[in-house]
Amino acid sequence: MAISLYPTLAETVHSYTGLDLAAFFTILALMVGAYRLVSGLFVSPEEAERRIEPVEVPKAAPPPLPTRPSEPVQLGDVTEEELRAYDGSDPGKPLLMAIKGQIYDVSMSRMFYGPGGPYALFAGRDASRALALMSFDPKDLTGNIEGLSSAELETLQDWEYKFMEKYVKVGQLVTGKASNSNIESLRDTEKTEQDLGNKSATQE
Repeated sequence: MAISLYPTLAETVHSYTGLDLAAFFTILALMVGAYRLVSGLFVSPEEAERRIEPVEVPKAAPPPLPTRPSEPVQLGDVTEEELRAYDGSDPGKPLLMAIKGQIYDVSMSRMFYGPGGPYALFAGRDASRALALMSFDPKDLTGNIEGLSSAELETLQDWEYKFMEKYVKVGQLVTGKASNSNIESLRDTEKTEQDLGNKSATQE
């Protein structure tokens, strides 16, 4: 029966394709092989998910908590020379600035008054005259406000009000002050004189 079907199949293939039966099956085999080769290059999304091994992604460290700025330290009486040490050059010290002899901690505005800031030259100094004149001239970086007009003094007053509202006052400028060693020396001298006076009174 199979032999009887062969001529019919060969005639049918030839009528549709123009090929003999051997050539037809050869081409068919080549097409199946090519299909399997090409399909092996592509993978369905489901198969791809099964093939990909899960990769453990390391967890990023949590961002550091913002540090709360330390409370301004009260300095009391400070000379102009001592104030210059707080100009922002030492990041471990607060950033200070004075207006009309009153010293304010401007550390919270370091981007303005710190090194590289637009008002950096005011830090560590009494900038009263410069603020009144709206000047960046180094010769105006002084607390001397003599000769200023009423409008300039009003400008300075506005600056002072702003500083009083925004920053903490931590001290005041003084023209000079005795060092601790000098104070102790004076106390020792007074005590010695007092002891000598009491001793003399006892002998009499």
